[in-house]
Amino acid sequence: MSFRMTHQREILLEELKTSGQHLSADELYERVRKTIPRISLATVYRNLEILAELGVVGKLEISGRQKRFDYDVSQHDHIFCLKCHRVDNIDMQKKHIPAMSHHVARGYSITGYRLEFAGICPECKKKHKKENKE
Repeated sequence: MSFRMTHQREILLEELKTSGQHLSADELYERVRKTIPRISLATVYRNLEILAELGVVGKLEISGRQKRFDYDVSQHDHIFCLKCHRVDNIDMQKKHIPAMSHHVARGYSITGYRLEFAGICPECKKKHKKENKE
């Protein structure tokens, strides 16, 4: 696949980078429209998929939820909030992940993994505490 860094792709990447978050295509679309008012949601989706295929951005498909995109393509794990669906990086030391035997892997050649954590984020916990006090 030939790759051209278009103005739209540059803007998408810059917004994803500066956000510091794991944004959905819809969230990124809302942000990018401020810079490129005529951009369509389909264009955002298409370009994010291309950037993900090329390994320029990471694509997260967490528990069947809406895909999110990550500027950081290094190997790392994520945690997501069950209430607000916020996604954050989690620092897992690889030594805590057990080696998988050939028997457990059912004959697969393991090329990578995704470890997914779920919980309630600090903001939702605060909100919940506040609501229970009232």
